[in-house]
Amino acid sequence: MLVTGATGGLGRPVSTRLAAAGARLALTGRDEGRLEEVAGSLGGDRPLTVAADLTLPDQPQAVVDAAVEHLGGLDAVVHLAGASGFAAVGTEDDDALDELLLVDYLAPVRLLRAALPALREAKGTALVVTAVLAEGPVAGMAAYGAAKAALSSYVGAAAKELRRSGVRVVDARPPHTETGLADRPLTGTAPKLPQGKDPEEVAARLVKALVDDEREVPSSAF
Repeated sequence: MLVTGATGGLGRPVSTRLAAAGARLALTGRDEGRLEEVAGSLGGDRPLTVAADLTLPDQPQAVVDAAVEHLGGLDAVVHLAGASGFAAVGTEDDDALDELLLVDYLAPVRLLRAALPALREAKGTALVVTAVLAEGPVAGMAAYGAAKAALSSYVGAAAKELRRSGVRVVDARPPHTETGLADRPLTGTAPKLPQGKDPEEVAARLVKALVDDEREVPSSAF
């Protein structure tokens, strides 16, 4: 399995649970030091680590190629990488808009595209974490929500198109979770948010969706 965003607030607990279940893993994230620390904390076979910036056009393919070579194939991709951003409509910074679309839409689309040959061969699974924002617009989060909604739409269409080939594509839309992502926005400042979900609980639910062959995990399922 390939896990993206492995050093993040969801990536670490998801990787820990998958490793405990006996999965052979390839982990990717931007920070090589943190990536190695996460890998060293897992039990079982030490996973492959690939430090990469998935917003660069060639990196999704490079990461997938490294994972396939190390694992001898690819049964699943778990995409957890993402970014947040907050701004009123009409005040968005162009650079932040571009970065939100790169991180929250284009990078995962390129990753799924790169992984498809291996997933088709394995009749595998791609679980993509979008967000509750994909289920409806939220004031102050127009650009952020639009990027997540675009990804959710792409993932939903991919699920329909790829089902006959035996590839399962799962759109997981967790509610606000206490990962710290809202505290590190690409632009703006997060509004006062209600207490979010426990990352450990959300991670457990995501792993359950993988194991139980679920095809969608809406926010109401968390």
